[in-house]
Amino acid sequence: MSEKAAASPETSATSTAPKPPSSAVFSMFGGKKEEKKDEEKEVKKDEEKKESAEAAAEEESPDIHFEPIVHLEKVDVKTLEENETVLFKVRAKLFRFDPENKEWKERGTGDCKFLQNKETKKVRILMRRDKTLKVCANHIIAPEYELKANVGSDRSWVYTCTADVAEGPAEAFTFAIRFGSKENADKFKEQFEKAQEINKN
Repeated sequence: MSEKAAASPETSATSTAPKPPSSAVFSMFGGKKEEKKDEEKEVKKDEEKKESAEAAAEEESPDIHFEPIVHLEKVDVKTLEENETVLFKVRAKLFRFDPENKEWKERGTGDCKFLQNKETKKVRILMRRDKTLKVCANHIIAPEYELKANVGSDRSWVYTCTADVAEGPAEAFTFAIRFGSKENADKFKEQFEKAQEINKN
């Protein structure tokens, strides 16, 4: 009886011995589950496969080159100024007087140039509009032209031209030309009068 009584506590002790903690217990305290590790490995593998596929596609893509169907040759555009020397250049805004409506109309803004022909030595005014380069003034600076001060402005002049060919056949116009400063207006007058002296010969 005593031996059987002594054996029974041992069997009860073994039956109630604590079991080792499962992975679920570790996950409760911040431990990582094995499933998450497997998922991360699969994601990394997928990313690596995508990167390798993209790299292979870049290597396989050929360097495409298309030959032009039409070959254009360079064309020399002549301005008809090739045989002339620029004596003076200044930016200005040009107006012409419309006698029918009795008002000033803007003709263009751009560089106003005094050009001297290398053969005849005659000096003309040539003015082109900005961007389009369309001619808005083109006439000889005749000795009889007279620059008059524009009323209410010290940086503009008014004069009558008897033969301007900017828009085709020679026409008579009354022009008003305005400058950015009084200094430029004075320089224009000075060069205008010099050109008149040259054209007298």
